[in-house]
Amino acid sequence: MFVFAAITFPLVLLALLLAMERVERPLNAADTGKGLEGFLDSARPDEVATFVQQGLPAALERYRRRLRRTPPGKHRAA
Repeated sequence: MFVFAAITFPLVLLALLLAMERVERPLNAADTGKGLEGFLDSARPDEVATFVQQGLPAALERYRRRLRRTPPGKHRAA
């Protein structure tokens, strides 16, 4: 019985780790740096004002809209 447990435990643990990786992969792909950290690093003054007045969800939505409008590497001068 001990031999059976010694053989199956690492296999069950490996299967669990692989399953957790499959769960984690889409979550990591969804977070591309456009969350709170990205917002705080590159927010414009009007986006910060929205954050102060209306809260984080509204400010992040405004920030994400700006990122969708502006092509990567083609930022307008502020």
